[in-house]
Amino acid sequence: MTVYRWARLSAADVTAWEALVHHLADVDGTEEYLSAEDLREELASSSVDPTEDTWAVWDGEQLVAFGLARCSSDLSHEGLVRTFLDGGVHADHRGRGLGSDLMDRLEARARERAATMHPEQSGYLGAGGHIEGSSARTFLLERGYRVARYFNSLTRDLRETPEVPAVEGVVLRSPVPADETPVQTSHNTAFRDHWGSAPTSAEGWHERWTSRSNRHEISTIAVDERSGEVLAYVLCGQWVDRELYVNIVGTVPTARGRGLAAACLARTISLAIERGSHDLVDLDVDSASPTGATRLYERLGFHLKRTTAAMRRDLHGPNSS
Repeated sequence: MTVYRWARLSAADVTAWEALVHHLADVDGTEEYLSAEDLREELASSSVDPTEDTWAVWDGEQLVAFGLARCSSDLSHEGLVRTFLDGGVHADHRGRGLGSDLMDRLEARARERAATMHPEQSGYLGAGGHIEGSSARTFLLERGYRVARYFNSLTRDLRETPEVPAVEGVVLRSPVPADETPVQTSHNTAFRDHWGSAPTSAEGWHERWTSRSNRHEISTIAVDERSGEVLAYVLCGQWVDRELYVNIVGTVPTARGRGLAAACLARTISLAIERGSHDLVDLDVDSASPTGATRLYERLGFHLKRTTAAMRRDLHGPNSS
């Protein structure tokens, strides 16, 4: 019988962690090919204490499972505590109870952090449910989680350049460092009516804005010529060679219906083609987005690649949404 060693994740483990994450991306179809540098950055995030929030399971020198529990400092717009549990077990080591043991620890840690950060507040445990029929989906359903939302993963090749429409009174350009706070302000306004969202703190936004994976030079913001307000934005990143990923798209409510998000995305796609830096652009969108985002992307040449699920269970008891 294999004797596993349980420990915490540290910066010294990122190479082994990268190998496990890539294995899980292949066998589970997640396509989450994070690099060692990305994982090192994740451990350094202000939202993670590696000595308390992470687990690493070793078989000799091989990392065969990992787990990470987060609790957001910001309540959702509905006033809910948001926690998210991430992890996985190497395919060769499944069926031995590692996943259940790992999830027991993750859930307990998430509840502990929630009780400390948001005493007596209701909320949820959240986890990614992958695709229909996946081992992760089955495992979570058996633990009392349920599908709370579906997300569509879309893709587009970068062979055909879209037309970038002009919008009167608006300048389309790539963001610069001075745009950090204006874009944060617009983002918090734009996502006020989006499922599961919460106001983003200055610290959390700064970490997102300065992440090594960002590609601001190919991203686009729409700025009102008179007021200087950021009305819409498309912020991109890259984790896989020659694959651009759209991290987030938003339009402030007062500017919706003017085609700003489409114009921003068309400009970003055109820039990527012009630079020759990428072959594909991918994004994930809430299948029930209040802005009808899926239709927007389809008009710009995106097509469905797969559908995944966000899963939840009540932080303190029975399932809830």
